[in-house]
Amino acid sequence: MIAQLQLPTLQGAPRHVALQPVAQSPGRPATSRTAYAAVHVVADPWAEPTGNGVCRWDPEATLAFRHHIWDQGLGVAEAMDTAQRGMGLGWDQAKELIALTLDAAEGRGGADVVVGVAADQLAGEAALPLRQIVDAYLEQLDFVESRGGRAIVMASRALARSATSAADYEEAYRQILSAARRPVMLHWLGEAFDPLLRGYWGGTDLEHAAATVLRIMEKAGPGQVSGIKLSLLDQDFEVRFRARLDCGQSVFTGDDFNYPALIAGDDGHFSHALLGVFDAIAPLAGAALRRLDEADRDGFHAILDPTLPLARHVFRGPTQYYKVGVVFLAWLNGHQDHFRMVGGLEGRRSLAHLLEVAALAAACGALQDPALAQERIDSLCRMAGVA
Repeated sequence: MIAQLQLPTLQGAPRHVALQPVAQSPGRPATSRTAYAAVHVVADPWAEPTGNGVCRWDPEATLAFRHHIWDQGLGVAEAMDTAQRGMGLGWDQAKELIALTLDAAEGRGGADVVVGVAADQLAGEAALPLRQIVDAYLEQLDFVESRGGRAIVMASRALARSATSAADYEEAYRQILSAARRPVMLHWLGEAFDPLLRGYWGGTDLEHAAATVLRIMEKAGPGQVSGIKLSLLDQDFEVRFRARLDCGQSVFTGDDFNYPALIAGDDGHFSHALLGVFDAIAPLAGAALRRLDEADRDGFHAILDPTLPLARHVFRGPTQYYKVGVVFLAWLNGHQDHFRMVGGLEGRRSLAHLLEVAALAAACGALQDPALAQERIDSLCRMAGVA
Protein backbone atom coordinates (compact mmCIF):
# COMPACT_ATOMS: atom_id res chain seq x y z
CA MET A 1 0.00 0.00 0.00
CA ILE A 2 1.45 3.34 -1.04
CA ALA A 3 1.13 6.31 1.32
CA GLN A 4 0.81 9.09 -1.23
CA LEU A 5 -0.02 9.74 -4.85
CA GLN A 6 2.64 11.30 -7.07
CA LEU A 7 1.42 13.52 -9.88
CA PRO A 8 3.33 15.52 -12.50
CA THR A 9 3.00 19.29 -12.62
CA LEU A 10 3.49 21.95 -15.26
CA GLN A 11 6.37 23.35 -13.21
CA GLY A 12 8.25 20.05 -13.38
CA ALA A 13 8.50 19.13 -9.69
CA PRO A 14 6.15 16.24 -8.77
CA ARG A 15 3.16 16.87 -6.56
CA HIS A 16 2.63 14.49 -3.65
CA VAL A 17 -0.88 13.96 -2.29
CA ALA A 18 -1.44 12.10 0.97
CA LEU A 19 -3.92 9.24 0.67
CA GLN A 20 -6.88 9.08 3.02
CA PRO A 21 -8.26 5.73 4.23
CA VAL A 22 -10.87 4.12 2.00
CA ALA A 23 -14.30 3.50 3.50
CA GLN A 24 -15.13 -0.19 3.70
CA SER A 25 -18.84 -0.53 3.08
CA PRO A 26 -20.58 -3.77 4.18
CA GLY A 27 -23.36 -3.15 1.68
CA ARG A 28 -26.47 -2.78 3.84
CA PRO A 29 -28.82 -0.20 2.29
CA ALA A 30 -29.58 2.80 4.45
CA THR A 31 -33.02 3.00 6.00
CA SER A 32 -33.22 6.71 6.82
CA ARG A 33 -32.67 7.86 3.21
CA THR A 34 -33.24 6.35 -0.22
CA ALA A 35 -30.13 6.77 -2.35
CA TYR A 36 -29.32 5.98 -5.96
CA ALA A 37 -26.16 6.32 -8.00
CA ALA A 38 -26.78 7.47 -11.56
CA VAL A 39 -24.39 5.07 -13.27
CA HIS A 40 -22.17 5.27 -16.33
CA VAL A 41 -21.81 2.87 -19.24
CA VAL A 42 -18.51 1.11 -19.96
CA ALA A 43 -17.72 1.63 -23.64
CA ASP A 44 -16.29 -0.96 -25.99
CA PRO A 45 -12.73 0.40 -26.43
CA TRP A 46 -12.51 -1.04 -29.95
CA ALA A 47 -15.58 0.81 -31.19
CA GLU A 48 -15.33 3.66 -33.67
CA PRO A 49 -17.12 6.81 -32.38
CA THR A 50 -20.05 7.61 -34.64
CA GLY A 51 -21.75 10.59 -33.00
CA ASN A 52 -25.16 9.40 -34.22
CA GLY A 53 -26.48 7.65 -31.12
CA VAL A 54 -25.33 4.23 -32.33
CA CYS A 55 -22.61 2.88 -30.09
CA ARG A 56 -21.04 -0.28 -28.79
CA TRP A 57 -20.67 -0.84 -25.09
CA ASP A 58 -19.31 -3.61 -22.88
CA PRO A 59 -22.25 -5.44 -21.23
CA GLU A 60 -20.11 -7.54 -18.87
CA ALA A 61 -18.10 -4.64 -17.43
CA THR A 62 -21.17 -2.39 -17.36
CA LEU A 63 -23.21 -4.91 -15.36
CA ALA A 64 -20.28 -5.63 -13.05
CA PHE A 65 -20.26 -1.95 -12.14
CA ARG A 66 -23.97 -2.06 -11.29
CA HIS A 67 -23.27 -4.96 -8.94
CA HIS A 68 -20.54 -2.85 -7.33
CA ILE A 69 -23.09 -0.09 -6.66
CA TRP A 70 -25.59 -2.53 -5.17
CA ASP A 71 -22.82 -4.03 -3.03
CA GLN A 72 -22.30 -0.62 -1.42
CA GLY A 73 -25.94 -0.45 -0.34
CA LEU A 74 -27.01 2.02 -3.03
CA GLY A 75 -29.70 1.73 -5.66
CA VAL A 76 -28.95 1.98 -9.37
CA ALA A 77 -30.44 4.76 -11.51
CA GLU A 78 -30.16 3.33 -14.99
CA ALA A 79 -30.05 4.90 -18.45
CA MET A 80 -29.97 8.48 -17.22
CA ASP A 81 -27.72 11.44 -17.98
CA THR A 82 -24.63 9.78 -16.48
CA ALA A 83 -25.07 6.89 -18.92
CA GLN A 84 -24.70 9.44 -21.75
CA ARG A 85 -28.34 9.53 -22.77
CA GLY A 86 -28.37 12.17 -25.46
CA MET A 87 -24.57 12.22 -25.57
CA GLY A 88 -23.75 8.95 -27.32
CA LEU A 89 -26.18 6.36 -26.00
CA GLY A 90 -29.26 6.10 -28.20
CA TRP A 91 -32.61 4.55 -27.34
CA ASP A 92 -31.89 1.25 -29.09
CA GLN A 93 -28.76 0.76 -26.99
CA ALA A 94 -30.52 2.06 -23.88
CA LYS A 95 -33.18 -0.65 -24.28
CA GLU A 96 -30.53 -3.36 -24.21
CA LEU A 97 -28.92 -1.77 -21.17
CA ILE A 98 -32.22 -1.42 -19.31
CA ALA A 99 -33.26 -5.01 -19.95
CA LEU A 100 -29.93 -6.40 -18.75
CA THR A 101 -29.92 -4.27 -15.60
CA LEU A 102 -33.49 -5.17 -14.69
CA ASP A 103 -32.67 -8.86 -15.15
CA ALA A 104 -29.57 -8.46 -12.98
CA ALA A 105 -31.59 -6.73 -10.25
CA GLU A 106 -34.14 -9.55 -10.29
CA GLY A 107 -31.30 -12.04 -10.04
CA ARG A 108 -30.23 -10.36 -6.80
CA GLY A 109 -33.67 -10.84 -5.31
CA GLY A 110 -35.03 -7.47 -6.35
CA ALA A 111 -32.11 -5.07 -5.99
CA ASP A 112 -33.21 -1.43 -6.11
CA VAL A 113 -33.20 0.09 -9.59
CA VAL A 114 -35.03 2.96 -11.27
CA VAL A 115 -34.89 3.68 -14.99
CA GLY A 116 -34.89 6.87 -17.02
CA VAL A 117 -37.51 7.28 -19.75
CA ALA A 118 -37.54 10.14 -22.22
CA ALA A 119 -38.30 10.82 -25.88
CA ASP A 120 -34.79 10.62 -27.28
CA GLN A 121 -35.75 8.26 -30.08
CA LEU A 122 -37.06 11.38 -31.84
CA ALA A 123 -34.32 12.67 -34.13
CA GLY A 124 -33.79 16.13 -35.53
CA GLU A 125 -34.02 19.68 -34.21
CA ALA A 126 -37.42 20.74 -35.50
CA ALA A 127 -40.42 21.38 -33.27
CA LEU A 128 -42.80 18.41 -33.13
CA PRO A 129 -46.46 17.93 -32.24
CA LEU A 130 -46.91 17.28 -28.52
CA ARG A 131 -48.77 14.06 -29.28
CA GLN A 132 -45.72 12.68 -31.08
CA ILE A 133 -43.50 13.51 -28.11
CA VAL A 134 -45.94 11.97 -25.65
CA ASP A 135 -46.12 8.81 -27.76
CA ALA A 136 -42.32 8.56 -27.68
CA TYR A 137 -42.37 8.83 -23.89
CA LEU A 138 -45.10 6.19 -23.68
CA GLU A 139 -43.10 3.79 -25.82
CA GLN A 140 -40.21 4.00 -23.37
CA LEU A 141 -42.47 3.92 -20.32
CA ASP A 142 -44.19 0.77 -21.57
CA PHE A 143 -40.83 -0.87 -22.29
CA VAL A 144 -39.64 -0.25 -18.73
CA GLU A 145 -42.87 -1.05 -16.88
CA SER A 146 -43.60 -4.19 -18.89
CA ARG A 147 -40.32 -5.55 -17.54
CA GLY A 148 -41.19 -4.68 -13.97
CA GLY A 149 -39.13 -1.50 -13.84
CA ARG A 150 -39.91 1.77 -12.06
CA ALA A 151 -39.58 4.86 -14.23
CA ILE A 152 -38.05 8.30 -13.89
CA VAL A 153 -39.65 10.64 -16.41
CA MET A 154 -36.65 12.58 -17.67
CA ALA A 155 -36.65 16.00 -19.28
CA SER A 156 -36.93 15.96 -23.08
CA ARG A 157 -35.07 18.13 -25.55
CA ALA A 158 -37.88 17.52 -28.02
CA LEU A 159 -40.41 18.88 -25.53
CA ALA A 160 -38.16 21.81 -24.66
CA ARG A 161 -38.02 22.95 -28.29
CA SER A 162 -41.68 22.17 -29.06
CA ALA A 163 -43.69 23.36 -26.04
CA THR A 164 -44.76 26.99 -26.26
CA SER A 165 -46.18 27.47 -22.76
CA ALA A 166 -46.41 26.02 -19.28
CA ALA A 167 -49.80 24.64 -20.29
CA ASP A 168 -48.13 22.51 -22.97
CA TYR A 169 -45.90 20.92 -20.33
CA GLU A 170 -48.82 20.31 -18.01
CA GLU A 171 -50.82 18.60 -20.74
CA ALA A 172 -47.90 16.48 -21.95
CA TYR A 173 -47.08 15.31 -18.44
CA ARG A 174 -50.75 14.71 -17.67
CA GLN A 175 -50.94 12.28 -20.56
CA ILE A 176 -47.68 10.56 -19.66
CA LEU A 177 -48.54 10.18 -15.98
CA SER A 178 -52.05 8.92 -16.64
CA ALA A 179 -50.56 6.07 -18.67
CA ALA A 180 -48.12 4.94 -15.96
CA ARG A 181 -48.97 1.67 -14.23
CA ARG A 182 -47.21 2.62 -11.01
CA PRO A 183 -45.92 5.84 -9.42
CA VAL A 184 -43.04 7.47 -11.27
CA MET A 185 -40.40 10.01 -10.36
CA LEU A 186 -39.98 13.24 -12.31
CA HIS A 187 -36.60 14.70 -13.22
CA TRP A 188 -35.88 18.41 -13.47
CA LEU A 189 -32.51 18.66 -15.21
CA GLY A 190 -31.12 22.17 -15.26
CA GLU A 191 -29.45 23.86 -18.19
CA ALA A 192 -26.03 23.54 -16.54
CA PHE A 193 -26.28 19.83 -17.32
CA ASP A 194 -27.91 20.31 -20.73
CA PRO A 195 -28.07 23.80 -22.26
CA LEU A 196 -30.76 22.60 -24.69
CA LEU A 197 -33.18 22.34 -21.75
CA ARG A 198 -33.15 26.06 -21.06
CA GLY A 199 -36.67 27.29 -20.36
CA TYR A 200 -38.02 23.86 -19.46
CA TRP A 201 -41.46 23.95 -17.84
CA GLY A 202 -42.32 27.04 -19.87
CA GLY A 203 -39.92 29.77 -18.77
CA THR A 204 -36.49 30.68 -17.47
CA ASP A 205 -37.68 32.01 -14.10
CA LEU A 206 -37.15 29.29 -11.50
CA GLU A 207 -40.10 30.24 -9.34
CA HIS A 208 -42.51 30.28 -12.28
CA ALA A 209 -41.14 26.95 -13.44
CA ALA A 210 -41.52 25.58 -9.92
CA ALA A 211 -45.16 26.60 -9.88
CA THR A 212 -45.73 24.57 -13.06
CA VAL A 213 -43.96 21.51 -11.65
CA LEU A 214 -45.88 21.72 -8.39
CA ARG A 215 -49.20 21.92 -10.25
CA ILE A 216 -48.27 18.79 -12.22
CA MET A 217 -47.28 16.95 -9.05
CA GLU A 218 -50.28 18.11 -7.01
CA LYS A 219 -52.78 17.14 -9.72
CA ALA A 220 -51.14 13.73 -10.09
CA GLY A 221 -50.74 13.09 -6.37
CA PRO A 222 -48.51 10.46 -4.75
CA GLY A 223 -50.42 7.72 -6.55
CA GLN A 224 -48.89 8.83 -9.84
CA VAL A 225 -45.79 10.82 -8.83
CA SER A 226 -43.72 9.56 -5.92
CA GLY A 227 -41.21 12.38 -6.10
CA ILE A 228 -38.86 14.45 -8.18
CA LYS A 229 -35.13 14.62 -8.76
CA LEU A 230 -33.84 18.21 -8.74
CA SER A 231 -30.62 18.73 -10.69
CA LEU A 232 -30.37 22.51 -10.54
CA LEU A 233 -27.22 23.04 -8.46
CA ASP A 234 -29.14 25.55 -6.34
CA GLN A 235 -29.26 24.54 -2.67
CA ASP A 236 -31.51 27.35 -1.47
CA PHE A 237 -34.07 26.69 -4.19
CA GLU A 238 -34.16 22.98 -3.41
CA VAL A 239 -34.75 23.68 0.28
CA ARG A 240 -37.67 25.98 -0.57
CA PHE A 241 -39.11 23.58 -3.12
CA ARG A 242 -39.13 20.51 -0.90
CA ALA A 243 -40.91 22.41 1.86
CA ARG A 244 -43.81 23.02 -0.55
CA LEU A 245 -44.25 19.41 -1.65
CA ASP A 246 -47.37 17.39 -0.96
CA CYS A 247 -47.18 14.79 1.78
CA GLY A 248 -46.16 11.47 0.27
CA GLN A 249 -43.95 13.00 -2.42
CA SER A 250 -40.19 13.27 -2.01
CA VAL A 251 -37.30 15.30 -3.36
CA PHE A 252 -34.23 13.43 -4.55
CA THR A 253 -31.27 15.76 -4.74
CA GLY A 254 -29.27 15.78 -7.92
CA ASP A 255 -27.17 18.68 -6.64
CA ASP A 256 -23.60 17.43 -6.96
CA PHE A 257 -22.32 20.69 -5.44
CA ASN A 258 -24.27 20.64 -2.15
CA TYR A 259 -25.49 17.09 -1.49
CA PRO A 260 -24.28 16.53 2.11
CA ALA A 261 -26.29 19.41 3.56
CA LEU A 262 -29.35 18.62 1.43
CA ILE A 263 -29.35 14.94 2.40
CA ALA A 264 -28.77 15.72 6.09
CA GLY A 265 -31.65 18.20 6.01
CA ASP A 266 -32.99 20.71 8.50
CA ASP A 267 -36.29 21.79 10.11
CA GLY A 268 -37.87 18.40 9.49
CA HIS A 269 -37.18 18.38 5.74
CA PHE A 270 -34.46 16.53 3.88
CA SER A 271 -33.67 15.27 0.39
CA HIS A 272 -33.13 11.70 -0.66
CA ALA A 273 -30.34 11.21 -3.20
CA LEU A 274 -29.99 10.40 -6.87
CA LEU A 275 -26.53 11.57 -7.81
CA GLY A 276 -24.01 11.08 -10.57
CA VAL A 277 -21.19 11.67 -8.10
CA PHE A 278 -22.29 8.57 -6.16
CA ASP A 279 -21.07 6.55 -9.16
CA ALA A 280 -17.56 7.70 -8.22
CA ILE A 281 -17.80 7.64 -4.40
CA ALA A 282 -20.21 4.76 -3.76
CA PRO A 283 -18.32 3.19 -0.82
CA LEU A 284 -18.09 6.55 0.94
CA ALA A 285 -21.73 7.41 0.20
CA GLY A 286 -22.97 4.08 1.51
CA ALA A 287 -20.94 4.36 4.71
CA ALA A 288 -22.05 7.96 5.31
CA LEU A 289 -25.74 7.18 4.84
CA ARG A 290 -25.58 4.38 7.38
CA ARG A 291 -24.28 6.93 9.90
CA LEU A 292 -27.54 8.84 9.45
CA ASP A 293 -29.40 5.62 10.29
CA GLU A 294 -27.65 5.79 13.66
CA ALA A 295 -28.51 9.48 14.07
CA ASP A 296 -24.78 10.21 13.76
CA ARG A 297 -24.88 13.44 11.76
CA ASP A 298 -21.31 14.31 12.67
CA GLY A 299 -20.12 10.94 11.38
CA PHE A 300 -22.15 11.40 8.19
CA HIS A 301 -20.57 14.79 7.51
CA ALA A 302 -17.10 13.55 8.46
CA ILE A 303 -17.28 11.01 5.64
CA LEU A 304 -19.21 12.90 2.97
CA ASP A 305 -18.15 16.54 3.36
CA PRO A 306 -14.53 15.84 2.27
CA THR A 307 -15.87 14.54 -1.06
CA LEU A 308 -17.31 17.94 -2.00
CA PRO A 309 -14.10 19.41 -3.50
CA LEU A 310 -13.86 16.33 -5.72
CA ALA A 311 -17.51 16.57 -6.79
CA ARG A 312 -17.34 20.29 -7.49
CA HIS A 313 -14.26 19.81 -9.63
CA VAL A 314 -15.72 16.86 -11.56
CA PHE A 315 -18.93 18.82 -12.19
CA ARG A 316 -17.36 22.18 -12.96
CA GLY A 317 -18.41 23.86 -16.20
CA PRO A 318 -19.06 22.79 -18.85
CA THR A 319 -21.01 20.61 -16.42
CA GLN A 320 -22.31 18.16 -19.04
CA TYR A 321 -18.78 16.76 -19.31
CA TYR A 322 -18.74 15.60 -15.68
CA LYS A 323 -19.14 12.08 -17.06
CA VAL A 324 -15.47 12.14 -18.07
CA GLY A 325 -14.35 12.46 -14.45
CA VAL A 326 -16.75 9.75 -13.34
CA VAL A 327 -15.43 7.28 -15.92
CA PHE A 328 -11.83 8.30 -15.19
CA LEU A 329 -12.32 7.39 -11.52
CA ALA A 330 -13.96 4.09 -12.47
CA TRP A 331 -10.83 3.30 -14.47
CA LEU A 332 -8.47 4.35 -11.67
CA ASN A 333 -10.43 2.16 -9.25
CA GLY A 334 -10.22 -0.92 -11.46
CA HIS A 335 -13.88 -1.12 -12.46
CA GLN A 336 -12.92 -1.09 -16.14
CA ASP A 337 -9.76 -1.87 -18.07
CA HIS A 338 -9.57 1.28 -20.18
CA PHE A 339 -10.32 4.97 -20.19
CA ARG A 340 -12.52 5.20 -23.27
CA MET A 341 -16.07 6.51 -23.44
CA VAL A 342 -19.05 6.17 -25.73
CA GLY A 343 -18.59 8.63 -28.58
CA GLY A 344 -15.00 9.42 -27.58
CA LEU A 345 -16.23 11.78 -24.87
CA GLU A 346 -13.09 11.25 -22.75
CA GLY A 347 -11.36 13.92 -24.84
CA ARG A 348 -13.60 16.64 -23.42
CA ARG A 349 -11.50 17.16 -20.29
CA SER A 350 -7.84 18.11 -20.15
CA LEU A 351 -5.02 16.13 -18.59
CA ALA A 352 -4.64 18.86 -15.96
CA HIS A 353 -8.32 18.49 -15.06
CA LEU A 354 -7.99 14.73 -14.72
CA LEU A 355 -4.87 14.94 -12.57
CA GLU A 356 -6.75 17.25 -10.20
CA VAL A 357 -9.60 14.70 -10.11
CA ALA A 358 -7.04 12.09 -9.02
CA ALA A 359 -5.56 14.39 -6.36
CA LEU A 360 -8.96 15.25 -4.88
CA ALA A 361 -10.04 11.61 -4.94
CA ALA A 362 -6.89 10.64 -3.04
CA ALA A 363 -7.52 13.38 -0.48
CA CYS A 364 -11.04 12.19 0.36
CA GLY A 365 -10.51 8.41 0.34
CA ALA A 366 -12.17 7.75 -3.03
CA LEU A 367 -9.28 5.71 -4.48
CA GLN A 368 -9.99 2.09 -3.63
CA ASP A 369 -6.64 0.75 -4.90
CA PRO A 370 -4.09 3.59 -4.77
CA ALA A 371 -1.28 1.49 -6.25
CA LEU A 372 -3.39 0.65 -9.29
CA ALA A 373 -4.47 4.27 -9.57
CA GLN A 374 -0.83 5.42 -9.54
CA GLU A 375 0.06 2.89 -12.23
CA ARG A 376 -2.79 4.03 -14.47
CA ILE A 377 -2.07 7.72 -13.93
CA ASP A 378 1.55 7.11 -14.91
CA SER A 379 0.48 5.29 -18.08
CA LEU A 380 -1.90 8.10 -19.05
CA CYS A 381 0.81 10.70 -18.53
CA ARG A 382 3.34 8.71 -20.57
CA MET A 383 0.84 8.46 -23.43
CA ALA A 384 0.38 12.24 -23.23
CA GLY A 385 4.13 12.79 -23.29
CA VAL A 386 4.21 14.06 -19.72
CA ALA A 387 6.89 12.65 -17.42
